[in-house]
Amino acid sequence: MLPKLSHQQTLEPVYLAFLDALAQSNYCGDIDKRYSARLAQATDNSVYQFLPQAVLYPKTQADVKLIMTLATKPEFDKVVFSARGGGTGTNGQSLTHGLILDLSRYFNQVIEINEKECWVRVQAGVVKDALNDALRPHGFFFSPDLSTSNRATMGGMINTDASGAGSLVYGKTSDHVLELTSVLYDGSELETKPLDLKALEALDALESPSLGQALQRDIARMTREHRDEVESRFPKLNRFLTGYDLKNVWNETVDEFNLSRILTGSEGTLAVITEAKLDITPLPKTRMMVNIKYDSFQSALRHAPDLVKAKATVVETVDSKVLNLAKQDIIWHSVSSLIEEVPGASIDGLNMVEFAGEPDEVEAKVKQLEAMLDTQLVANQAGLLGYQVTSDKASINTIYAMRKKAVGLLGATKGSRKPIAFAEDTAVPPEKLADFIMEFRALLDSHELQYGMFGHVDAGVLHVRPALDMCDPQDERLLKTVSDQVAALTLKYGGLMWGEHGKGVRGEYGPSVFGETLFGLLEEVKGYFDPNNKLNPGKLVAPKGSGPLLYNVDSTKRGAFDRQIPVNTREAFPDVMNCNGNGLCFNYSVYSPMCPSFKVTGDRVQSPKGRAGLMREWLRLLEAEGVDVDALAKAKPLGWLQRTQNTLKKEREYDYSHEVMESLKGCLACKACSSQCPVKVDVPKFRAQFFNIYYQRYLRPVKDYLVAGIEESLPLMAKVPKITNFASQNKLSQWVIKQSIGYVDAPALSVPTLKQRLENHACRGYDLNALQQIPQADRDQYVLVVQDPFNSFYEAETVYHFIKLIEKLGFKPVLLPFKPNGKPIHIKGFLDKFAKTAQSSADFLNQVHALGMPMVGVDPAMVLCYRDEYKEILAENRGDFNVLLANEWLLKVIDAKAPLGEAKESTKLFTWFSHCTESTAKPNTAKEWQAIFSAFGAELSTVSLGCCGMAGTYGHESDNLKRSKALYEMSWEKAIDSLPHEQILISGYSCRSQVKRFGGFKPKHPVQALLTLLDND
Repeated sequence: MLPKLSHQQTLEPVYLAFLDALAQSNYCGDIDKRYSARLAQATDNSVYQFLPQAVLYPKTQADVKLIMTLATKPEFDKVVFSARGGGTGTNGQSLTHGLILDLSRYFNQVIEINEKECWVRVQAGVVKDALNDALRPHGFFFSPDLSTSNRATMGGMINTDASGAGSLVYGKTSDHVLELTSVLYDGSELETKPLDLKALEALDALESPSLGQALQRDIARMTREHRDEVESRFPKLNRFLTGYDLKNVWNETVDEFNLSRILTGSEGTLAVITEAKLDITPLPKTRMMVNIKYDSFQSALRHAPDLVKAKATVVETVDSKVLNLAKQDIIWHSVSSLIEEVPGASIDGLNMVEFAGEPDEVEAKVKQLEAMLDTQLVANQAGLLGYQVTSDKASINTIYAMRKKAVGLLGATKGSRKPIAFAEDTAVPPEKLADFIMEFRALLDSHELQYGMFGHVDAGVLHVRPALDMCDPQDERLLKTVSDQVAALTLKYGGLMWGEHGKGVRGEYGPSVFGETLFGLLEEVKGYFDPNNKLNPGKLVAPKGSGPLLYNVDSTKRGAFDRQIPVNTREAFPDVMNCNGNGLCFNYSVYSPMCPSFKVTGDRVQSPKGRAGLMREWLRLLEAEGVDVDALAKAKPLGWLQRTQNTLKKEREYDYSHEVMESLKGCLACKACSSQCPVKVDVPKFRAQFFNIYYQRYLRPVKDYLVAGIEESLPLMAKVPKITNFASQNKLSQWVIKQSIGYVDAPALSVPTLKQRLENHACRGYDLNALQQIPQADRDQYVLVVQDPFNSFYEAETVYHFIKLIEKLGFKPVLLPFKPNGKPIHIKGFLDKFAKTAQSSADFLNQVHALGMPMVGVDPAMVLCYRDEYKEILAENRGDFNVLLANEWLLKVIDAKAPLGEAKESTKLFTWFSHCTESTAKPNTAKEWQAIFSAFGAELSTVSLGCCGMAGTYGHESDNLKRSKALYEMSWEKAIDSLPHEQILISGYSCRSQVKRFGGFKPKHPVQALLTLLDND
């Protein structure tokens, strides 16, 4: 039986008192003390896990100042903070056991864009790609790039001095910071900008300076006095990140001081940065990319200096491991034509070389590079296998999307050992990079470790992620050994271990890099800003005399908790365990299909990463209670009376399972995560597993039974459709259904029904024996139409028109008898019932499959269920049957019969809106429909949007109505309203019903438009 679960991680009294005092003050932001919210912020993209006391979401600058001021009271001396943005750190940068200050929820405004002076003012929570969206219409962009740009915030970029592709030309974040607005530990505000010597003299003359003024005065004096030591000790690197940039706080002529350079890269240890004025770069007029293929990764590395000499804007490298993982991902369909295979050779290294700028200049550089490459190819030099050039901006962006996804793709490596971040942003002088990497590889090979490599060879930065199993204590110890060895190796080559992603818990290596004197200065800087060590304590350095750092490479890791879960349980929940914190599910764009529940709530608990983390803790707590999860999954529910009693106690008795349920029931089960996530975390899969177990202890909502029984009841209701519609569609009934069951906007059954529409039609009257008698040579003329509950009973005209289309194309349709698909059952977690339903349908479809006639379904979600959920639940008992999507079958038809028609001018233009399950599981779908419409003599454009908000029955549940409508308004409403209704085509039933509900009209399925084209021909 599922026990009531509790955790031991209660809030410390001092934090409870602080939060209570904050709630009673003039604070306007959010305070989140939920255990689920704390867990969601306990991890980042690193191997570490630090559980915070609570999460604060300040709304205004006044809120941040109030928080800091309140914390100066003696009774709150132990209260500490860490500011957080996107949470994409790879070394625990923003993790804390204190309070998280999350600025991403409310501090997300672009305040001002000054085109004339080329700067922008932003709040710290603005996502980097969102900033560039705002700048693009003005002809500018913020040029420092990073792989997590669609979820990393500007505050995070400033605090880690982030950079990425193109930094040799565009520089790091610090090169673009003009001014910063921050809140200091005492609640006072600090404005930092360049100060000349006269301004500094004025500060010296002040008798009672503020904390901010004293900081500028004292640090200016200290860094000027130690200028020679700083110049001699700091490595000469493009990517130098100290934590506190003592070198560049002064300009080269030492007559201008800017404290912003100290704050940039300080990882939240000095102040809470809330606003920034940033330099922006004009968008290049022309971009061209050359993708160069090599016989080895070493060849690619050693060729990089030649490419840098060609004055490229960007030189990026990936190895064969990353390439091969990309080929297995959804991203590959969009880049395969840009990185074509070389006949008779294996591509084991790739350099992506971009040139950006004025058209003539760019074209001349590319031609010069091509001439060099052609010469080297003829001479069989440099390990070259070939190259491809593209000048299409969309293609270039797609290549970068693949490269950016490489970070997460490495987490998809098979086996318990996964490539992880801990020594993966080393920086050495570019001319030493190839030799450094060869020694680095030898180091990893000596430990018999697998690894993936990619990075920015132009800047001497390469990301190396060794594969380790953090559930294995021996591998955890090996992490520290390798980390120490890599730190020593980078020093040997005149480099640095933290060249790009910040230092985080790696502060222990600081003294060996900076020496005693300079490290002492860093401690003094920390002491000036944060004498009581309240801001992200334990990272970078501690105030002088306050003792050793709280955190180091050996600090608590996620694996320490995960290894408490038995191996067989981990294997039963791979999607839960494989989440590596990459955070792609936090993508800011409303046009990205993953993850709609996070986009509409802004709550990280409502995300694939948040849900995976909560489930891991649930599994751990079950093990702590001595529960066998495998046996639990097979157990029978408690009796109705006991479940009723448990349900009535839910409000009074804490059960951690409720927090997991709250997170999982917000999931739309759209399955975008199962393909969009780099490690393919399938939330709907483990959501169904959890529901199945949770409702052994608690009562299910009535609406769950309604949804789960819909496929069985529809054929019965369709016998009397008008009576059913009268009973369900009148206002009184709708009110009663909403109040009693929590279901809204239920669709009306089709009148006439599909059976009535096809009365006496040849496709009716399925007879297996008769079909078996058809000669083998004639069977390819038949098409077996697989019904689904939604189109057959709520949109009968769609199925009817598909049958007419099949006939128009010269084939003989056969309507198969309706068999429940089971997807609604699976979504609600009735796994036993789903297994029986799936087996019954699979047995039938396998029997029909033996005929050798194509089986085709109309609804993407239902057809894809046969391929995914059936395979998962039935394994080898699924059989080999294959139900094609309408577009898949039509593609085969046009290959044999194209062209199929010449449409009239007035009906030639259509726009296809994708169904999120379909477009993420089958990313080529848009191109397939375009090819089909082209063969029919029509033109089809496609629109890529986020989720429409319906997602099966999600949008019909009254609890979800507000979110469902908000999701529709995010990306669908504007796109729908901008087009003529007759031009809009949507293949997903749920999407069409959502448009009907909020758009006021019912769009057509693409097959209906094709039939119209043939009728008009």
